[in-house]
Amino acid sequence: MSKKTKTPTIKTGKRKCAIARVKLVEGNGKITINGKDVLAYFGVQEAISDKLKKPFELSGTIGKYDVIATIKGGGRIGQADALMYGIAKILAGMNAANRTNLKAAGLMTRDARIKESKKYGRKKARKRFQFSKR
Repeated sequence: MSKKTKTPTIKTGKRKCAIARVKLVEGNGKITINGKDVLAYFGVQEAISDKLKKPFELSGTIGKYDVIATIKGGGRIGQADALMYGIAKILAGMNAANRTNLKAAGLMTRDARIKESKKYGRKKARKRFQFSKR
């Protein structure tokens, strides 16, 4: 009989146009995004690295899991928020106590604001062409 291995948990996090597929595996806290290290992908920004560590701090699992993520679309901040939301979803699924802590901190709420689509007969979603009286 073969021994069953536990498959890593995969969840998606979304923010604006960014979609992050996040996988947590047991490790030492390394974050890999699209095959690159987190500092190489996002650059040296303290706010983004602190944002990504926040779910681990609230759940008390700093340095226990490695994060492997694939991110598509959006900008830098939207991608970081999508990744943070994906990590929080996985940690909440692991333990009910984690869920209450993460929810109280506001990490379990998906930010549903997206760009408004362009309307026909206008320059952008709401901006209009210049009106000329004569």
